[in-house]
Amino acid sequence: MQANKRKTKVSRSQIFGCLLLAVAVGFSILLGLFVEDGLPVAYEDTVLTYAEAYDVPPALIFSVIQTESHFDKDAVSSAGAKGLMQMTPETFSWLQTKTGESLPEDALFEPSVSIRYGTFFLSLLLEEFPVRDTAIAAYNAGLNAVARWLENPEYSDDGAHLKNIPYSETAYYVVKVNRSLESYSELYDSE
Repeated sequence: MQANKRKTKVSRSQIFGCLLLAVAVGFSILLGLFVEDGLPVAYEDTVLTYAEAYDVPPALIFSVIQTESHFDKDAVSSAGAKGLMQMTPETFSWLQTKTGESLPEDALFEPSVSIRYGTFFLSLLLEEFPVRDTAIAAYNAGLNAVARWLENPEYSDDGAHLKNIPYSETAYYVVKVNRSLESYSELYDSE
């Protein structure tokens, strides 16, 4: 018995679709933009290493990266913040006085440096402001601004929680990080 041989025609749009998918997967692999459950989890090994080293929940680190730069290692803000975790050169210099390093500010474009120093900064903020949302606000607005807000009864009743955040950008930032944190907490155990 002769096998039924059918010729299957493949349309140009099917070929183009497959080619486009292959290119997208290739770029994702090259850029390290792996996605799990719809969430980017690029630089996972680096995040997990520094999460453990500085005792910061990995879900929080991923959430800050997602909110700050959307995993764009070359991101630069209008305020001059650089890299994945969007750190200003001034904050980077201040943190280096604590680590004893002397790296150029362009080192912030290196994912491992950005994640290490961003996580170190988060650890200091969580130590200074044990209420997570307050620490998140400080990552965006700065340590001194948040310390002033906590002393003002208009913004804080207890000196630890912020009932009002006077900077709308910071208030929205806290919401965005928390929204992202909900999703990342499902992948990485968080508080």
